[in-house]
Amino acid sequence: MASKTYNVGIVGYGFSAKIFHIPFVAEVPELKLYAIVQRTPKADDDAEKDHPGVKSFRTTEEMVQDPAIDIVIITTAPDSHFALSKLALEAGKHVVCEKPFTPTTQEADELIAIAKKNNKQLAVFQNRRFDADFVTLSKLIKNGSLGRISEFESHFDRHRPQEPAADSHKWKNKVIPGGSAIYDLGAHLLDQAYYLFGLPQRVTGFIGSAREVNSSGFEDAFTVLLHYANGTMVTAKATVVSPEDEQLRFWVRGDNGSFKKFHLDIQEDQLKAGIMPADNGYGREPSERYGTLTTIQGGKPVKEVVPTVEPPTYTEYYRKLVRALGGDGALPASGAEAREVIRLIELARESSRTGRTLDV
Repeated sequence: MASKTYNVGIVGYGFSAKIFHIPFVAEVPELKLYAIVQRTPKADDDAEKDHPGVKSFRTTEEMVQDPAIDIVIITTAPDSHFALSKLALEAGKHVVCEKPFTPTTQEADELIAIAKKNNKQLAVFQNRRFDADFVTLSKLIKNGSLGRISEFESHFDRHRPQEPAADSHKWKNKVIPGGSAIYDLGAHLLDQAYYLFGLPQRVTGFIGSAREVNSSGFEDAFTVLLHYANGTMVTAKATVVSPEDEQLRFWVRGDNGSFKKFHLDIQEDQLKAGIMPADNGYGREPSERYGTLTTIQGGKPVKEVVPTVEPPTYTEYYRKLVRALGGDGALPASGAEAREVIRLIELARESSRTGRTLDV
């Protein structure tokens, strides 16, 4: 029997839609890019011209009324995620919502309930579960190479000490609900920790600005500690003041070994450079960026280079989505899972505000 084809409608035609969604939707045979919502096309930025034959809408309200659409992908700013996801779910569509999921757990809970009521799937685009370096590290943890994990340190550091210029089109530098580094980057780091270890017992957060000049009050840096019952400590950290030639990504220490990795996953930079998922070499790290595993042998530390695994790439997110819609396996990242990440963010912010470590 031929597999079902799902018509996809994308809300928003900015960086997220063009870089992180459309190229991967195109890689999955069961998905068809059917429609795009773009409020204000321009001569040099027009979805209709870029994707001939794809239906074009100016509002999400119009698009979700199209009975041919099966899946709606929300790629807009986080303060609009709740309203747009609700609109699509109540119109009988499956939803993929960009991260951060929603600004609050209350909104997340409501969307989860609406999806259940309407018998629709609600997924959140936690694509960095499919970073090649994270997949590599996950295998080392699961196969016991590191032993019991004592400390799991995860970074998303950059050196951008100057205050960004005001730009009305970039929500990532604006003070909005669901904005700030803890929602933007923290949603990735905390999701990876939750995926590996589940919910912690307690949370300690330090959230603020690393920049000397910060007239907007935008929170550009954070350190979050997740305390686990078995003694594992997760440190999730991002800053904009990190003058390093090679930025630390992971440093994970266990009873049997330690894994250290520099550099972010290569996929985003390749996509920005115009390298597409089907291109030769996409997602494959050069050997100079491989991580190192240190183990104790004969009472002495021995270091070895660990090649990054053959990447599943972000296409795997949409492959898993299609399988889940067909009743085969779980969603690549469910609304219920993303809700727990938002809860951790809320606890970290409250911890930072009050100066206390909070129970989960």
